Amino acid sequence: MSRIPRNSVAVIGGGGNVGAAIAFSLIAKSVPAEVLIVDVAEKAAKGQALDISDASFMMPGTCRQATFQEAGQSDVIIITAGARQQPGEPRSNLIDRNYKIIKSIMDSLKPIKSTAKILVVSNPVDVLTDIAQKVSGLPREQVIGSGTYLDSGRLRNALSNITGVSPTSIHAYMLGEHGDNQFTGWSSARIGGHPLLEHPKMHDIELDSIYTGIQRKAYEIIDAKGSTYYGIGICAATIAEALLNNTSQVFPVTNYIEKYGCYMSWPAAIGSDGVEQSFDVKLNDEEAKKLETAVHAIREACEKYE
Repeated sequence: MSRIPRNSVAVIGGGGNVGAAIAFSLIAKSVPAEVLIVDVAEKAAKGQALDISDASFMMPGTCRQATFQEAGQSDVIIITAGARQQPGEPRSNLIDRNYKIIKSIMDSLKPIKSTAKILVVSNPVDVLTDIAQKVSGLPREQVIGSGTYLDSGRLRNALSNITGVSPTSIHAYMLGEHGDNQFTGWSSARIGGHPLLEHPKMHDIELDSIYTGIQRKAYEIIDAKGSTYYGIGICAATIAEALLNNTSQVFPVTNYIEKYGCYMSWPAAIGSDGVEQSFDVKLNDEEAKKLETAVHAIREACEKYE
């Protein structure tokens, strides 16, 4: 009897740190799937696959190197490949370079399985998710991005340290754009059904300092070790697990919001069909203005690739 699981998750760019962290997280989380490592750098992909497969002997998942054609027939396709923004480089240049990379990847994957779900992790994730959907031809609900899930995790960790409540019991999100225009949804934040800001330990807290700490954390990690990958690794693996296991969990992921006419980082329930439903989030006037700014920035960037 073959040990190869029925479901498969392909990690495009799996030879790099982010892709490898996602692949390893899938195995370590005991996700019962065949994890396929795909990369134009075939030697790196082979090495990561061999190393991660050593960790799978006591787990239900397996890991191996694969081709782009095999990846196109996977149940979940995770895109981590992309160009990094260079010091002083305009964001528009980064999008142009990543557009070419995403298009090349999608062409290499074709024919893409009609029921496949694509999860984009590459940045700028909101814009690249829009591009991936257009190029792949898959329905919008089947193409999502990692969005502000990691940012929201950082927020919940910070709030846990203040309130003494587990991060998993704090419902608070970073919203809008995964980038400079993201904002904290303080109006909708809750602990145990009560407004977060009414918690006694939040009364004297400077909210802007929490936001600033979250914004700076990635830069602090990059300055210290060159790149971030463990945090996004576990986040992407958790989203993939929800797609495979039809958990209907709510994550602040990049998904298409009809009301605003664009992909953006917003809470949505994720299941085997992709985005099952997205949710209205209570915002005050200041937060609503920040959302408008984020939407404008995303739409302006996406319109170039219509």
